[in-house]
Amino acid sequence: MEFAAKSFFGSQFYAVAGASAEKSKFGYKLLAWYHSRHLPVQPVTPSRPSILVSSTEYPTVSLVGELASPGETSLSIVTQPHITLKVLREAKEAGISCVWMQPDSFDEEGLEYAKKEFRAAIGGRNGRAGEGWCILVDGDEALHRAEEDKQEKL
Repeated sequence: MEFAAKSFFGSQFYAVAGASAEKSKFGYKLLAWYHSRHLPVQPVTPSRPSILVSSTEYPTVSLVGELASPGETSLSIVTQPHITLKVLREAKEAGISCVWMQPDSFDEEGLEYAKKEFRAAIGGRNGRAGEGWCILVDGDEALHRAEEDKQEKL
């Protein structure tokens, strides 16, 4: 997990597949997590042209392949498992190399595909909350370790 997390947070850009404008949904909470840490993020959702977080309006893209710099983007996924596999295939085709699948966003097929096809794939049944690796729970520690690693390399 540590290598995958450092790789994930070593990207220049981030995207959230399954982003939502509804504050009670995890797609919104993930987007707000990136926003509150001042990380460059773009929501991926076909349902609306933009999402407002605090006073910042984030333009959306409908598909992962529409991201401006997919090769420099890590992708958080918070979609239903039957959609996640499609998102993972789009991400692979677009050139994304690091993905983080939130708890309940994947099934065994999606998890196996991600671990096989991406340089770094985070997902599974571990994590501090016990329900799986979750950015909202495990993200700060992983981000901190990635930042420390960057500093050591300078």
